[in-house]
Amino acid sequence: MALQALYDLPAPAKLNLFLHITGRRPDGYHLLQSVFILIDWADTLHVERRADGQLRRHDLGPALPADDLSLRAARALQQASGTTFGADISVLKAVPWGAGMGGGSSDAATVLLALNRLWRLDWPRSRLLELATPLGADVPFFVGGDNAFVEGIGEKLTPIEWAPRRYAVVKPGESLGTAGIFSHPDLARDTEPATLAGSVAQLNEQRESSATFAKAASFGRNDLQPVAQALCPPIAEVARWLETRFGNSRMTGSGSAVFATVGAEGVAWPQGELPQGWSGRMCRSLAHHPLRAWAG
Repeated sequence: MALQALYDLPAPAKLNLFLHITGRRPDGYHLLQSVFILIDWADTLHVERRADGQLRRHDLGPALPADDLSLRAARALQQASGTTFGADISVLKAVPWGAGMGGGSSDAATVLLALNRLWRLDWPRSRLLELATPLGADVPFFVGGDNAFVEGIGEKLTPIEWAPRRYAVVKPGESLGTAGIFSHPDLARDTEPATLAGSVAQLNEQRESSATFAKAASFGRNDLQPVAQALCPPIAEVARWLETRFGNSRMTGSGSAVFATVGAEGVAWPQGELPQGWSGRMCRSLAHHPLRAWAG
């Protein structure tokens, strides 16, 4: 009997360990370099096949935009493949939106991977990546399934090995839109390009001992953070809060979430200290996307 549904599918978030803007293309897109790391803060999706060709999304938690990335991903795959099948896509959001953690992009990638199976397409990963790139800069990373050194406008991915880490991740109550940051006149757009080997080697100093975390975390920066903090001052408050407790902090993506690299296994999440309106948790890095094996 053909597979009819896939339940409890993870859509993990990511952290940008650094984010450098190295230039801007004539079409306005910014050129970047970053290291993207998958973490275990994840949305959960349930995907059921429909025979009537309709695509419907059901919100099991906070309401999503009417035409979100998960629906757009399903539509793109449906049109490109010519399938007559549709799908019911149920989304339980856990990753906060407007946080720079790629929650919507990860949902889209999980939908592509799931429907590739449910619709019996069996497309290779390279073909899914062709659909992922127009959907958004982060979607190819989640379809790729590996922690990665990222370049270009987000489409150039070089998989990297990453030893397990723990991160304290905190988001203030405020969210932040990406467009306002990238269009801001004060945004630095001329950071000197780094090499893959050099950046990963310096970040990997963190594996030596907890005493080196603050030093290693000082490698690079997030070029978006100064502008983001000017537009959304609570980001700076979260950064100071984490710096005080863990000795380092950095905004991820375009914000507003901030993370700290955490050392000892026994370090507890300071839940009682978290200011009202903030959300956060202690996260672990993932070696690969949980659904990585679903595309060859």
